[in-house]
Amino acid sequence: MPKKNLPPDAAKMGEFALIARHFTRTAAASAESLVLGVGDDGALIQPTPGHQLAISSDMLVEGRHFFPDADPGSLGHKALAVNLSDLAAMGARPLGFTLAIALPAVDDAWLAAFARGLFALADAHACPLVGGDTTRGPLTLSITVFGEVLPGQALRRSAAQSGDDLWLSGRTGEARLALAQRQGLPWATTASPADLTQARARMDQPTPRLALGQALAGLAHAAIDVSDGLAGDLGHILQASELGADIDWAALPLAPALAALPVEWQRECVLHGGDDYELLFTASPDDRDRVRAAGAASETVVQRIGRLHAAPGLVLIDHHGQRAPLAMRGHDHFAA
Repeated sequence: MPKKNLPPDAAKMGEFALIARHFTRTAAASAESLVLGVGDDGALIQPTPGHQLAISSDMLVEGRHFFPDADPGSLGHKALAVNLSDLAAMGARPLGFTLAIALPAVDDAWLAAFARGLFALADAHACPLVGGDTTRGPLTLSITVFGEVLPGQALRRSAAQSGDDLWLSGRTGEARLALAQRQGLPWATTASPADLTQARARMDQPTPRLALGQALAGLAHAAIDVSDGLAGDLGHILQASELGADIDWAALPLAPALAALPVEWQRECVLHGGDDYELLFTASPDDRDRVRAAGAASETVVQRIGRLHAAPGLVLIDHHGQRAPLAMRGHDHFAA
């Protein structure tokens, strides 16, 4: 991490000491691909011969992506998880990541907890920190993650085919409920404390579906991670592939925390809520057994929730078989 612009109170330990204390490790989380990591002007990564690099960046800003009182350990986990989820959606294996962090002040205890959460997830997926930057400013976390995938096997939004099954890993909606509860919205108060705790964990510590994504590489046709809402993110696949889709509401898994909500709020959470980081993907109906096997091998529940077709637009089929247009709406960072 280069030296510049650290907050004034960092002088108590110095920037290099801060980096050495919290972000430099004697043993990286599997360094087979890492030739040179933290401590130089740049990192050197050696991908497996014959593979392509997959690269993604995400930024988390205090007040926009997380509350000011967010637990630093959970925040360290989430900052990396949302990036690893992008690699999962490409079917890629992680190689390493960089971290750029803006700090309003240096809080040693906060940084220690943040680093613990960050590195626990990094170690679990053999994805070492290879560099980054520090500066003074509103708390902002920016991570770029690097992965690899075999040529022709990367999962792309534009590769869906008419007639494909539409699949979802896990379930969606709990993170939206947790956000509504934090915001004090009346409709979010009906869930039990235990269910709300589970929902809050889904929002604060999402699980990147890396094993499933890699199992689907070369099998699924198209994929995306559900970060801004199922309907909105599906819209990106449909737009890129120039297709439409039907979603079967009865096939969508419903979390216990959402069961007591009115149907309209269930649909708001499940179809339009964000921060789930599940995989939404398409595959040939001929490959249903292989998709289920990929889910079982990666210990991830997968559910077939709809079908793609040539006619444009998104349709929701309710419990009675009635069809109605569904807005491809998700979270928009620039919406009012």
